[in-house]
Amino acid sequence: MKKLIAGLIFLLVGSAALLYLSPATLLAGIQLVERQRAGLTLKQIGVGDLNIHYYEGGPSNAATILMVHGFAANKDNWLRLARYLSQDYRVIALDLPGFGASSKPLGSYDIGTQTERLADVIDALGLTQPHLIGNSMGGHISALYAARYPQNIRSLALLDNAGISSPQPSELRQRLQRSEPNPLVVRSPDDFQRLLEFVFVQPPYLPPSLKRYFAEQAISNSAHYDTVFAHLTERYIPLEPQLAKILAPTLIIWGAEDRVLDVSSVAVMQPLLRHSSAVILPETGHAPMIERPELTAQHYRTFLLTVQNTQNR
Repeated sequence: MKKLIAGLIFLLVGSAALLYLSPATLLAGIQLVERQRAGLTLKQIGVGDLNIHYYEGGPSNAATILMVHGFAANKDNWLRLARYLSQDYRVIALDLPGFGASSKPLGSYDIGTQTERLADVIDALGLTQPHLIGNSMGGHISALYAARYPQNIRSLALLDNAGISSPQPSELRQRLQRSEPNPLVVRSPDDFQRLLEFVFVQPPYLPPSLKRYFAEQAISNSAHYDTVFAHLTERYIPLEPQLAKILAPTLIIWGAEDRVLDVSSVAVMQPLLRHSSAVILPETGHAPMIERPELTAQHYRTFLLTVQNTQNR
């Protein structure tokens, strides 16, 4: 028995050392565990000349929740939230074109173009009236999709979405107006730590090796993200004229301490939406589904149940 225990300890220590030296392996292991906890499987689909990667899980005959991530992010942003939803809903979390493992097409990444790419993905997946949820840039895209195709979704949830000129300028907007470097684009290892502190009130813990790995990946993508951000700003589509076209019930969730997009956006959006409710999460930053996944899921599940009960009448 002692030899068995000693062998197990040796194996664990050796594995830990290997993972420390191989952050890509560590990341793959964490992603596997998180996917399993969320009940999701990695899949891909061809959409025209694009290869789209996504997670899918939950009952195949249940209503579908389609998750759309934000700028410089990917489908992994939804793993923590999906854990609380996939028991009762079919969950799909995309890598948008240009992000994660999906194709990076030539051409524009402005909101209008990405919205039409999202429409193509929805058609390719054969989704009929999904519940659409988006964060930041993904919320901007989701809201514009809901305005352009109002009959195609069952509900809309917007988490700290872009596309609104907030009465109180966000810290990001103020920095960019002063021609300061974009804090969302990482150009050095120190930038990555500053990014975490900028996006979150309480940044999630990352082992040092994994933090370095994420920083390296972000730095390698910095030129691409500069291009995408330029398209988003130069070919900006404001949501204010679009919101009244949205027919689906809409839930707004916002972090009270969001430094990227100011919470005062909520006061602009609600009067323009036909059927809306809003939740402001205290001590939360720009990505509630990562920083407060369980609380975000509680509010979202309550909203979905209300939508279901209303539509079944």
